[in-house]
Amino acid sequence: MTHRAILFGAIGTLVDTSDMQRRAFNLAFKEAGLRWHWTRPIYAPMLATVGGRNRIRAYADLRQETVDVAALHAAKSRFYQQLMRAEGVALRPGVADAIARAKSEGMKLGWITTTSRVNVDAIIDAADGALHADMFDLITDRSMVTAPKPNGEVYLMALDRFVLTASEVIAVEDTPDSARAAREAGIRVAAFEGAVAPDAAWPEGTVRCGDLSQLFEPADLGQAAA
Repeated sequence: MTHRAILFGAIGTLVDTSDMQRRAFNLAFKEAGLRWHWTRPIYAPMLATVGGRNRIRAYADLRQETVDVAALHAAKSRFYQQLMRAEGVALRPGVADAIARAKSEGMKLGWITTTSRVNVDAIIDAADGALHADMFDLITDRSMVTAPKPNGEVYLMALDRFVLTASEVIAVEDTPDSARAAREAGIRVAAFEGAVAPDAAWPEGTVRCGDLSQLFEPADLGQAAA
């Protein structure tokens, strides 16, 4: 059966900014005088964990260093937004077509993220018209829930807002941690991995989605993600 709603999850399901974020982290570390530098091989496994603060904290613990996590993350966000304004962002392949098809078929669309509203707005601005708020019936942000992903609260809220059951929707996520949030709410998840994908196990019930056209024919979704 075709689902009644598609719930895009993290920012990375719509635009791939993982390397831009990595560079923003490095700029923040340099500004703070830290001898930290996250290369692509170092950063890729970190994407399995949701939240920049959590990544900073885990890396500091690994190095047995004490840092101001909040200040570093704030600096990272500032540099990230500067990079987006300067370079812009492009929708991932298939996203525009999937959004247009969902609308033409009367499906509801959600952008179910627990990032800040500032980041959501920055992505929309940087997309230069390719992405705008009225494409979605619901856009969430961190201020709307008591706990961020991988807690399933934000997805439960989305189901309530849409007045739909978990079986009537499908979530699209790009990392295992974010997928766990949807699975906690009982929602089937399509794993739409980005160019820099973490080498981590996805939760049971997640299926690979190499092409977003598969969302409209659920039986065609690929094998369960490893």
